[in-house]
Amino acid sequence: MNNIFRNRNLYMKKIVFLLGIFFSLSLSSCLKNAVCKNRTVESEDAEMQNYASTNGIAATKHSSGMYYQIINPGSGHAPSYSSVLSVRYTGKLLNGTVFDSQTTNPVQFQLGQVIFGWQIGLPLIQKGGVIKMIIPSSLAYGCRSQGNIPANSILYFEVELVDVQ
Repeated sequence: MNNIFRNRNLYMKKIVFLLGIFFSLSLSSCLKNAVCKNRTVESEDAEMQNYASTNGIAATKHSSGMYYQIINPGSGHAPSYSSVLSVRYTGKLLNGTVFDSQTTNPVQFQLGQVIFGWQIGLPLIQKGGVIKMIIPSSLAYGCRSQGNIPANSILYFEVELVDVQ
């Protein structure tokens, strides 16, 4: 008889434990959705167009929703997802705040390791090329803040593609 009660208690503890995990996961999913709401490209479109016209950027809209202007197309071959790039750049918020800038010594990285906006924009130019990009938040950091970049920020970059390997 003690064996039956012991097995039943063990069984009940397992059920309570599994229900606790289930409810915890459900609650964390709800909290994440309540806190982290991505803006859509469509909701940011007017703001990006306004920034382009206010700042004299003759921007073209990419199918992804980002805007870009090729200042210099460069020459050679365009980078691919696995290319190692050397770039000089300045990144700004649309209010003009510079959040990052590397304009003297080029920075190296693999294209596949940066924000989607760069993965889309940089293959539009070649070595020596320069591009301006207005990147919707969903192609940047989305609803997460990153350093001094607030969550849901549209980003502006001017990038010189120094080298492609």
